[in-house]
Amino acid sequence: MKVLILSQYFWPESFQINEIAKTLQEKGVEVEVLTGKPNYPQGEIYEGYRAGGCVREDHDNIPINRIPLLPRRSGGLGLILNYLSFVVTGLLIAPWVLRGKKFDAIFVYGVSPILQAIPALFLGRLKKCPVLLWVQDLWPESLSATGYVKNESVLKCVEYVVRFIYKHTDLLLVQSRGFEETVGKLASNTEVIYHPNSVDRIFSHPQESEAPEIEGLGEGFSVLFAGNMGAAQGLGVVVAAAEILKDYSEIRFVVVGDGSCREELIETSHSLGLSNVHAPGRFPVDMMPAFMDRASALMVSLVDRPIFSLTVPNKVQAYLAVGKPIIASLNGEGARIVEEAKAGLSTPAEDAAALADAVLKLYKMSESDRNELGENGRKYYEAHFDHDKLVDDLIGHFEAESAKMQAKL
Repeated sequence: MKVLILSQYFWPESFQINEIAKTLQEKGVEVEVLTGKPNYPQGEIYEGYRAGGCVREDHDNIPINRIPLLPRRSGGLGLILNYLSFVVTGLLIAPWVLRGKKFDAIFVYGVSPILQAIPALFLGRLKKCPVLLWVQDLWPESLSATGYVKNESVLKCVEYVVRFIYKHTDLLLVQSRGFEETVGKLASNTEVIYHPNSVDRIFSHPQESEAPEIEGLGEGFSVLFAGNMGAAQGLGVVVAAAEILKDYSEIRFVVVGDGSCREELIETSHSLGLSNVHAPGRFPVDMMPAFMDRASALMVSLVDRPIFSLTVPNKVQAYLAVGKPIIASLNGEGARIVEEAKAGLSTPAEDAAALADAVLKLYKMSESDRNELGENGRKYYEAHFDHDKLVDDLIGHFEAESAKMQAKL
């Protein structure tokens, strides 16, 4: 098979689609990628690239086509222009970039913005092949929940666009069972199938990595959060819990990553005089397993909004694969998985007192009991989220939808 992966984000940006593309290629699928210019999460175009012009390059023997893209900057208008620029260049320039090429399927990695599916639908009609959309974020709900869009009229317009996208997609895959009903209501007659996220093999099969020493990590009892530090993560709960636990000198909170809320977390911690919160910044993804292995427990959080009770943050799978106890400061599906796996403790979203209690409970737990939680998580990952098995399932979806399309032609 020959599959076009359409994703606004791709290597060297750190997203799961990178590993999926590589594994598809290893399993005999001929993969090509259409993407933009790397600028996530800092919001500036990476060194060696520029916003304008088209670029053709290869990574892991995968051809990558990069079309013009305005950088995200620091959000606001810059983020809107970033989203729209990929749609516009995807409609106007991508057909020329991909001229003369045939594909058996187009696969859209549907993190925000879901608008990136619009060029895929156009290309699908041009290439006479099915379009499969893997929904990672719920629109317009996520726009409202994170506060990026508050105007009800704008949200209604976005909902109309999402309905159009879902209706004209050949197959909708959703990363959480909690998404099935919500997506189904907007999907008209398009089939919706649960297809969860996995993570890079480096988490389930860690390699030796020269990860630097980080203050607070590996010292006493360290609770590690790793990933994007945005509005949705609700990291104010970390600072509030750290303040409650400030008299426990061995307990440290380490927040590795970057995002729009990192500076606020640092400033709030300093204003409260907290020495038990550390935010060392962003590191390459291949260092994450080593950092996680040094931690006593791993933390995932989301803000208290109905939409986020439906989603499963991808770091849940990463934490399960690594085999460390998990503290899930969130509601709904993500918390359910941690509890079902018997891999750690869950607390209500944005409840600092409950989070502090959970940290204390793990802190006072014997090392053998914490190890058992980690092992439970690893086994659950292998049973439900194994990367290779999920890629095999994905290939099956490609083949089925391609066969349906060929039967219609």
